[in-house]
Amino acid sequence: MNIRLEQPNDWREVENLTREAFWNIYRPGCTEHYVLNQYRKNPDFIPELDFVMEEGGRIIGHIMFSKAELVLDDGTRKPSWTFGPISIHPDLKRNGYGLKLLQYALERARELSVGFLCMEGNIDFYRHAGFGLASQLGIHYHDMPRDEEVPFFLAQELIPGWLKANGIKEATYAPPKGYFVADENPEAFEAYESTFPKKEKLHLPGQLC
Repeated sequence: MNIRLEQPNDWREVENLTREAFWNIYRPGCTEHYVLNQYRKNPDFIPELDFVMEEGGRIIGHIMFSKAELVLDDGTRKPSWTFGPISIHPDLKRNGYGLKLLQYALERARELSVGFLCMEGNIDFYRHAGFGLASQLGIHYHDMPRDEEVPFFLAQELIPGWLKANGIKEATYAPPKGYFVADENPEAFEAYESTFPKKEKLHLPGQLC
């Protein structure tokens, strides 16, 4: 197993991997591969934290990071970070690859002085990498009541004491706009999607939309 920075000649393979990993998970079909495709030219994209995992000469995993923001009650904006999509080939899920890739990436992020991460995910998985409910750190989700505990909204101080050092007791997090590119540009997304082999879109229990 090898983890390295993604290179331009990896892009199509990684996008196909991402498409396979997310197909019919959160919605019929998926958009994560298009988000990734567009994000590489987004100023919030962090190329130093764009990793692929290889095994047996093929790419089996990928993770990317993005700049984000926390908004304080007085409107002050503070820098923050997020990550995702994180993709593992469907044939290899639940074998520990995702956690290994994430732990490696978090350590590299810490070395680059990334102090605080917010993300949306399943706490049963991400707690193994040090994440907990963001509300326990005083960080609120942008489209939910402030007093509501959001079970999928997670956070972690990669640098202990980072929130206090930056004068943050409470703040609201909003996902970077780049994550909504497929919804904002449906025709461009459909044109991009048409370049991949056809797959059946299914409505399944547990999907978000």
